[in-house]
Amino acid sequence: MPDITLIAADGTPHGFEAPAGVSLMAAATGFGVPGILADCGGSASCGTCHVIVDAAWADRLPPPDNVERLVLETTAVPATATSRLSCQVRLTPDLQGLVVRLPERQV
Repeated sequence: MPDITLIAADGTPHGFEAPAGVSLMAAATGFGVPGILADCGGSASCGTCHVIVDAAWADRLPPPDNVERLVLETTAVPATATSRLSCQVRLTPDLQGLVVRLPERQV
């Protein structure tokens, strides 16, 4: 099971394990990590699950598709080069140790 570290906007780290195959959004919300609103429930249409992937991990993820790129253009905090929608990041054993940060706000 991948170990994930999600760092809140205030710098508070939230570490948790999640089964392979689930989205980062589902794992984080299931664990009770605050800061991911996930208003659309994971359909890549709202941008309220925006995360910023640590640069060391960004190349290990598949690139975002066109829909995700479009939604990232509408996030409350401007997207960075390593921004992703956590609903579109599927956890795999290769992501053991993944580190992501939450933006200052989602809406």
